[in-house]
Amino acid sequence: MEKAKVKVVFPAVEKGHPTWPYINYDVEKRAKDVMSILEKQLPEIEFSYHVIYEKEKAKKLVEEEKGRYDGYLVYMTSMWTEIPETMAKMGIPLIVADEIYSGSGGLLRTNSLVKKENLPVVCIGSSNFNDIIKAVKLFSVMKRMRESKILVVADGESWGSSNRKIKKIKEIFGTDVIRMTSEELNSYYKKVDKEKAEKYKDKWIKEALKVVEPTEEEILKSAKMHLAIKKAMEDKKADAITIDCLGLYYSGKLFAYPCLSFFELNNEGSTGVCEADLDSAVTQLLIRYLTGRPGYVSDPVIDTATNQIIYAHCVATSKVYGPDGLSNPYIIRSHAEDKKGACVQSLLPTGETVTTVKVSSLDKAFSIHTGKTIGNVEDEKGCRTKLAAEVDAEKILNNFHFEIFSWHRVTFYGDYRKEMMDLATLYGLKIYQEDK
Repeated sequence: MEKAKVKVVFPAVEKGHPTWPYINYDVEKRAKDVMSILEKQLPEIEFSYHVIYEKEKAKKLVEEEKGRYDGYLVYMTSMWTEIPETMAKMGIPLIVADEIYSGSGGLLRTNSLVKKENLPVVCIGSSNFNDIIKAVKLFSVMKRMRESKILVVADGESWGSSNRKIKKIKEIFGTDVIRMTSEELNSYYKKVDKEKAEKYKDKWIKEALKVVEPTEEEILKSAKMHLAIKKAMEDKKADAITIDCLGLYYSGKLFAYPCLSFFELNNEGSTGVCEADLDSAVTQLLIRYLTGRPGYVSDPVIDTATNQIIYAHCVATSKVYGPDGLSNPYIIRSHAEDKKGACVQSLLPTGETVTTVKVSSLDKAFSIHTGKTIGNVEDEKGCRTKLAAEVDAEKILNNFHFEIFSWHRVTFYGDYRKEMMDLATLYGLKIYQEDK
């Protein structure tokens, strides 16, 4: 995989001109110092830079380089050049960062322009250089999204996988979506080596705390489905898969639920998403590329009496810190709604901050809230895994835009509000903070 390419621009004024940081400030020298830090901290990115004195030159440079870079960073080593404002209006992925006491007024003026005109630009005013590092990393996430493919298994257009949505995902994120029918997936299922499937079945049973409803035969079907899905993804070179599991299983078009397969994929560092929900698949890829951690797609339940939100679903990971992180316990259960098939009830870690997000490609929007996990709910009603978190439940209830984002949300461990909001900004998404 090629490195993301980022161009860094250092605004400067001619010698003898009095301005911040001070007259005759050596921008050329400072640029070399900053580039050394960036290259050391972000070896996965290929950098180049220019010191620019005129806004017209900055505009010409960007026009000539169109499509060559994955993003631009304007590092404010001087003020009142109008270089950041000019670049902000050019529709490029752009971060503008102040060098404290150097470009501070210019940063504020640029940020005012960005907010007024809703430009896809992230502005950073921080003395902590790591804040700039975190933001620049987002260009790598965006590059990976452009190189990614999502495989959707559905017979025709389902609620989460319309052709219009596929077109918008390509337009916004550059991500390709490939269609596959249930018949095609079943052809993979029929070719699965039973002995290989037995190994997954035995592994899942051995590692589970217990098995409640499913028979070994049912778990074996899930293992065969997993190998079928893996092979289909391999053949299509897909980075993620989402399946119209409920519709296809209820209509007898799937031999097994894909729940255990998605559990395994997410644990392995890949991406499996329920219900042919392409927006959740895109969301989960963004999370994976940003953090290296899996997302947990759920149907949130609001409880204002306890000030909690309960994230409920029949697919969950047991490796919330990523494939190389610690595992949490899980139980193998039947799918909750029809009491058939096999899925997991994951007993997820408590006492930790989680970030919950969702993309709406059709509305070009992004929702977000955070909470602190406090327990795993045991209740036969609703989906099997039920992770409870402390939040401002009343605010989320009143800020929950079902008409934009539907019911699903995607939760992952860690407080990534700033990074995710910056990423949404670079994509030009309208941000809804559900807990604000």
